[in-house]
Amino acid sequence: MAKVLCVLYDDPTDGYPTTYARDDLPAINRYPGGQSTPTPEALDFTPGHLLGSVSGELGLRGFLEKAGHTLVVTSDKEGAGSVFDRELPDADVVISQPFWPAYLTPERIAAAPNLKLAVTAGIGSDHVDLDAAVAHGVTVAEVTYSNSVSVAEHVVMMTLSLVRNYLPSHQVVLDGGWNIADCVARSYDLEGMHVGTVAAGRIGLAVLRRLAPFDVRLHYTDRHRLPEAVERELGLTFHESAADMVPHCDVVTVNAPLHPETEGLFGDELLGRMKRGAYLINTARAKIADRDAVDRALRSGRLAGYAGDVWYPQPAPADHPWRTMPHHGMTPHISGSSLSAQARYAAGTREILESWLAGRPIRDEYLIVDGGALAGTGAHSYSVTR
Repeated sequence: MAKVLCVLYDDPTDGYPTTYARDDLPAINRYPGGQSTPTPEALDFTPGHLLGSVSGELGLRGFLEKAGHTLVVTSDKEGAGSVFDRELPDADVVISQPFWPAYLTPERIAAAPNLKLAVTAGIGSDHVDLDAAVAHGVTVAEVTYSNSVSVAEHVVMMTLSLVRNYLPSHQVVLDGGWNIADCVARSYDLEGMHVGTVAAGRIGLAVLRRLAPFDVRLHYTDRHRLPEAVERELGLTFHESAADMVPHCDVVTVNAPLHPETEGLFGDELLGRMKRGAYLINTARAKIADRDAVDRALRSGRLAGYAGDVWYPQPAPADHPWRTMPHHGMTPHISGSSLSAQARYAAGTREILESWLAGRPIRDEYLIVDGGALAGTGAHSYSVTR
């Protein structure tokens, strides 16, 4: 029997919900491009309910315990003596979310001799040290595409919020004010601007498709160039590198995985190549941007705004400079954890567990590391140093 250790974020401050704002979710069976949504054998939860917090348990307890497995769910993942560290040594499976990552460092992987499977409930497995997973024969899987559109929608929302100066204008209303000049002094139209994405995979391409109707000029850079038909359809301009692209763009959105080639990419040098008054949106990973360089760029006026919902570490400390830097639109890591997305990534997590526990192959598109090497989506998106 397997021990499954699941690390999820805390319940709402006023308790686990007893009612919800909506009664149902739209039925989505396939993603853009044709990949099917998760297809587990059964579900033990109601789609649209809060599944990503501790009490939600990703809807896994009944399924696992009925089969004789052990499920441990906690939000306590950091610090000496955390529940995660105490339970890890004899865990066979670790499940974590990018929004509340349980960092599987080389030291933690070495301290978990039984660990065979690390599952990301969502997308983005950089909180798992992939080199160590390869070395120790740990399979790494994520629920590919489950929240890609969720993140893309968040990118569009943040782009419009910054360009139109929405958040400060809303604050004027909350404060009982009505000074229109204060609101519009930093407000512009997105129409006609040049918008570029660093990476045009599932999320980046979804962002481009959603921004095209705003009559913007679209740019992208990616290690894999898109088909000519897609470039022609969306009027895309391809650039060989981010350094080549950013001088042309009024808005840059980062949609790349974190790996050695992207870590620290947006530092003083690259930010200095951006147009004065450009906006930077980062819903990918915080370490792709240099924390203090972003702060400096906002204070100097090089950037007109920065928005994102990814931080390092997560959760971010109270004194993190991104909480207080000017002209920002930061959120906690929520872009991929809407209730709609949770229904998909919870179902996908169960599908992965069903396959693994039954000795069946995990869907290739869900695999990041398998058989001691990058595999599936991981081979396309990540790089390791081994």
